[in-house]
Amino acid sequence: MATVSPLTPPVKHSNTSLSPILQPRLEQLDEQHKQQVQTQEAAVVQIDNDPKQSPLNPCPTHGFINKAISTLYRVSFNQNGSCFAIGTDCGISVYSCDPYCEMFRRYFDNGGGIGIVEMLFRSNILVFVGNGDNPQYHRNKVIIWDDHQNRSIGELRFRSAVRGVRLRRDCIVVILEQKIFIYNFADLKLVHQIETISNPKGLCEISQTAVSPVLVCPGLQNGQVRVDHFTPKRTKFIFAHDSRIASFALSHEGNVLATASIKGTLIRIFSTQDGTLLQEVRRGADRAEIHSVSFDPTAQWLAVSSDKGTVHVFRLKVNLGNQDKTRTTPNFRGTLAAVSSPLSFIKGVLPKYFSSEWSVAQFRFPGDSEFIVTFGHEKNTLLILGLDGSFIRCKFDPSSGKEMTQMEIHNFLKSEKAS
Repeated sequence: MATVSPLTPPVKHSNTSLSPILQPRLEQLDEQHKQQVQTQEAAVVQIDNDPKQSPLNPCPTHGFINKAISTLYRVSFNQNGSCFAIGTDCGISVYSCDPYCEMFRRYFDNGGGIGIVEMLFRSNILVFVGNGDNPQYHRNKVIIWDDHQNRSIGELRFRSAVRGVRLRRDCIVVILEQKIFIYNFADLKLVHQIETISNPKGLCEISQTAVSPVLVCPGLQNGQVRVDHFTPKRTKFIFAHDSRIASFALSHEGNVLATASIKGTLIRIFSTQDGTLLQEVRRGADRAEIHSVSFDPTAQWLAVSSDKGTVHVFRLKVNLGNQDKTRTTPNFRGTLAAVSSPLSFIKGVLPKYFSSEWSVAQFRFPGDSEFIVTFGHEKNTLLILGLDGSFIRCKFDPSSGKEMTQMEIHNFLKSEKAS
């Protein structure tokens, strides 16, 4: 059970729009950046209203910090892929993806580590969870941080370590080892809780654009996922795989789900409305650990990264971006247009491997680090983020089936450690 400690009056905003406290400060910074070429030093100063009032020390200039990062705990994109945040043994940093640049960093005086950092789109609201030998906060606490005020505005305390956090404009989701709690963002009141199978990776996703939230999490059995539709108060269990779930993704609208098991060979796409299997694609024949799965905003493409050092992009059979939002997922079955292996005509004669649907583009990572992926705002672009400090933007040509073209690459750890 969790306890709530609002340190100031909690965040207040409607279900669909930002309140005055959720000021789009990064959006404003981007606009200023476009109007005049500013230095990173100026950008940081504009984000920090009064550093003296904060228990954090903002980075005074880009490339000059008072602490050296030795451990990177977490990298994560925000909900629309416009930014990413990193949690380190010193604090947190936030970067813009397009154009790539550091927006701000917050390092704690006592060098406390942050293991989980999540952004609420491009607003001033973030959440932290401590980690490391010297955590800034206990691992069983979720700190809600208002960067406009440069201080914590509330916290949620639990009896066990927090494994993950997901944010929507109207709710905050906290994932523990075997339980998930959902709170109203407006008053931090608990509205729902879910029991799951052991979930050490903190797997959970919640839709962002749908008016009625759709939440997906592990079920109570290996290979099972649970889908909760909040407004109709309806729950659907899907037996997605025979073995334990390793990763999954939810489309922005919340009507399509992609799942991968610990085998890592097949990715299955389901309707969240009725649990129908819509499509099955193959990453490869060898067992692999899936690091991330991601839909593009229109659910036309699916990206998958694994410990094989590759990203695969698959063409989905249904383009949800052009569908009327009032349609239900079963209607999509009539619009399927498969993209199959050239050997699909002998399906049923040879093993299933030869009739599988394969990726239309691939990219191989440099090195052997763990990478996560999301789609860029430019058409047919992919953003890749690694625990080795790599930020990569690449472009794919779905008609060629060839390797993706690398457009840019940066190492944010080198810039952070620079003196």
